[in-house]
Amino acid sequence: MALPRIPLGDGVELAVEWVDANFGGILDLLSMVLSTLVGGLKDLLLFLPPVAMAAFIAALVWGVSRRNLKMATGTLLGLLLIESMQLWSLSMETLALVISSTIVALMIGIPVGVLCSRNDTANGVITPILDLMQTMPSFVYLIPAVIFFGLGNVPGIIATVVFAMPPTIRLTNLGIRQVANDLLEVAEAFGSTPRQKLLKVQLPLAMPTIMAGVNQCIMLSLSMVVIAAMIGARGLGYQVLVGIQRVDIGTGFEAGLAIVIIAMVLDRITRSLTKR
Repeated sequence: MALPRIPLGDGVELAVEWVDANFGGILDLLSMVLSTLVGGLKDLLLFLPPVAMAAFIAALVWGVSRRNLKMATGTLLGLLLIESMQLWSLSMETLALVISSTIVALMIGIPVGVLCSRNDTANGVITPILDLMQTMPSFVYLIPAVIFFGLGNVPGIIATVVFAMPPTIRLTNLGIRQVANDLLEVAEAFGSTPRQKLLKVQLPLAMPTIMAGVNQCIMLSLSMVVIAAMIGARGLGYQVLVGIQRVDIGTGFEAGLAIVIIAMVLDRITRSLTKR
């Protein structure tokens, strides 16, 4: 005897339609804010000529990495290779999308991670949601994003935030929970308030773990931005998609190589910040 079908998909579809019908104004405002953020970052990254911007980023890596000349030189050569492949503008657009997605994910993820670390009930409720967000195929996020925001960069950012945020929440929660109780007792003995313990003891000691979450958030954002090209997000992801559609190995390889270079640069920056 077959079990009756539970219409979970129909319920989710009705919920999405209800949100779209009742919160259209808020969604339009959010779309405008994110579009402005991406556009502003893209204009900033394209403000200087490619060679000058590549030198600036290399100098930033040199400073952050405690004057690691080898790392700075590798960054400069990698960025100059992107320019030589005539992919600079697309790369900066991809970088703007990644930075925008990461900013939004961290603004939401770190406070939620702090909440989970301080409230076991909230942690018990949020953890299954994070499991769902991490195991659900990434392509599924594109469907409601298109319904709410249409095609373009904004739905790509929303889908990317949903996909990349869980590691930030999990590692923030883990880092704070791993702070030794002895240190918290010492802080209490000196009369610290819960807010002071959080800001001056727990967060500083948990920072290496939190920065690992930031690193993972950036890497996942970069991978999802490529997939988001399927719903109109521009940048290198769109170039990869064009290569797939035309079965053009050269176009796809060059765009993929540029993505790898950006990923390595961002990874080295976050790792250097973690060590500091």
